[in-house]
Amino acid sequence: MRKTMALLLSLAMAASLTACGGGNKAAETTAAPAAPAATEAAKEEAPAGEAEAAPEAVADLGDFTMIVGHAQPEGNPRYVSMEKFAADVAEKTGGHVTVEVYGNGQLGTEKEMLEQVVAGTVQGMRGGQFDFSPRLLMFTLPFLTQNRAQITALLQSDLAKKVCEEAEAETGTVIINLCDAGGYRQFSNSKHAITKPEDLKGLKMRTNGMNTIDKTFIALGATTTTIPYSDLYMGLKTAVADGQENPWVNVEGMKFYEVQQYFTEVNYQFHPDPFYVNAGWWNSLPAEYQAIIQECATEMGTYNDQLIDENQNAAKQVVIDAGCEVYEPTEEELAAFQEAVQVVYDQCIEEGMLTAEELQEMQDIVANAK
Repeated sequence: MRKTMALLLSLAMAASLTACGGGNKAAETTAAPAAPAATEAAKEEAPAGEAEAAPEAVADLGDFTMIVGHAQPEGNPRYVSMEKFAADVAEKTGGHVTVEVYGNGQLGTEKEMLEQVVAGTVQGMRGGQFDFSPRLLMFTLPFLTQNRAQITALLQSDLAKKVCEEAEAETGTVIINLCDAGGYRQFSNSKHAITKPEDLKGLKMRTNGMNTIDKTFIALGATTTTIPYSDLYMGLKTAVADGQENPWVNVEGMKFYEVQQYFTEVNYQFHPDPFYVNAGWWNSLPAEYQAIIQECATEMGTYNDQLIDENQNAAKQVVIDAGCEVYEPTEEELAAFQEAVQVVYDQCIEEGMLTAEELQEMQDIVANAK
């Protein structure tokens, strides 16, 4: 039913590609209460853009509507930062570009939303969906980075820009921003504590179908099953999967702590969060609007990462307060996980996800990050 509704909504929205909308449509959700990131105070503290476009300067450029979907619930950093993006674009274009944001998976799964962007029935989507741009997966190699400075250095590198530019030729989309999808990702399950790689043997771990997640779990001895993000809570509750991996802000926002007992703060991976925009629609925009939207997307990405850093510890505390066990491995224990997944690097190079030279380039970027 959700897919049918999403399709009908997409077709209806396609008819208004160039119509001026009625303002941003905040997604309504009952999936989770607002996380600390969603406070009005946090929104008010968002950095303002430096370049303000005078309404009269763009009044004759036409009116445009940009429909954007994503999968996160209200309160998640992606949700909050997308609301800021919509408001900033409206302000800086004098209301001539309207961004309508549909969060909480209202337009379908992340894969379905990206397919709609490629088809042009929706103008944009944000999310860790890499089926059409698999080279972005190189940034998700396990234990590639250890802190925010290293993540930022990678995502703002010339290598990242090159990989994003490849997307337009391959998918007909333009990636106008690449930020963090939620912070470092942790393991959880309903069976027992995970303190060493051997503890994953025999567990059925949920993945979103991402190549590097599957490879990581298999290297650690687990089996995997693919469940869409919007269906994950019920998949865990009904034991379709024993466990999963997600950042603290996602675990808190989607209430996975209600259906998982054991968490391990392993910080094994971060995901880039590409903001895909249909290339045909993007190239039809006046250059002035492109510049404004690009600036707002850059500010949105910075704000998103700020919200993640400010709220991940609070989200972790919600999990602890709910009565879950959170295990924090020692450096020696983490080293055992890192050693066990080194095979993933070799496999990804062999499959052509990246070259040995690109891996070395990433490692150099990380080593020099400050």
